[in-house]
Amino acid sequence: MSLPVFFASAPLPQVGEATELTGPEARHAVTVKRIGPGELIQLIDGAARWAEIEVTETSGKEHLTGIAVASGECERPDPYVIVVQALPKAERSELAVDLATQAGADEIIPWQAARCIAKWQGAKRNKGVQKWQSAAAAAAKQSRRVTVPEVREPVSTAQLAQLIDGHTAVVLHEEASQPLAQLAPEFSGTVFLIVGPEGGIGEEEVALLRSAGAQPVVLGPQVLRTASAAMVALSVIGAATSRWGG
Repeated sequence: MSLPVFFASAPLPQVGEATELTGPEARHAVTVKRIGPGELIQLIDGAARWAEIEVTETSGKEHLTGIAVASGECERPDPYVIVVQALPKAERSELAVDLATQAGADEIIPWQAARCIAKWQGAKRNKGVQKWQSAAAAAAKQSRRVTVPEVREPVSTAQLAQLIDGHTAVVLHEEASQPLAQLAPEFSGTVFLIVGPEGGIGEEEVALLRSAGAQPVVLGPQVLRTASAAMVALSVIGAATSRWGG
């Protein structure tokens, strides 16, 4: 069974070095998870480095000390998948990030597509990015990932077209004829996975993205909600490539 994961509150230690965990992360470990001396936990920095810690002592409600018994750094996955997620409705917004993070998204880009009901303007823009980054961090811990996907700044469709130009990109589209499962085994390097809004991607947007090199693909016979589409697509890519150890 994999170890419980916590964000390090100090620089990650090398093997044999002592370290401590404090603050909210330690409170969760000591008070909620009731982790005690002799147990093992994993500390991460969110940027691919990790350390396995044997707990030596806990004190109070939010303090834990331990010794590093193993450490390392995860390699960059191939393909490296950047999820471009059209802004969902408020009640599904953070769910989309949570599910994509659980399924292994390496980065997430919010997309203000033409048919998005949600609008990130003014203060909502920064607040939206912060909420998505918090959702990604929580999902990474829950799924026991070593890395937390970075949530980039939102882009318009025109900006997205410029961003994907020259890269491998696929756009999930229910009217496409090319199944993602057939294309995925060929993926390598950086891949942009583009997920549209609840109302679907407009034809003008599809044309613009195609002109930038994006390939429309279909997941299957069912039409998925925008919040779950990235997770399903990432699962297809994970099973078809070496991302899941295949």
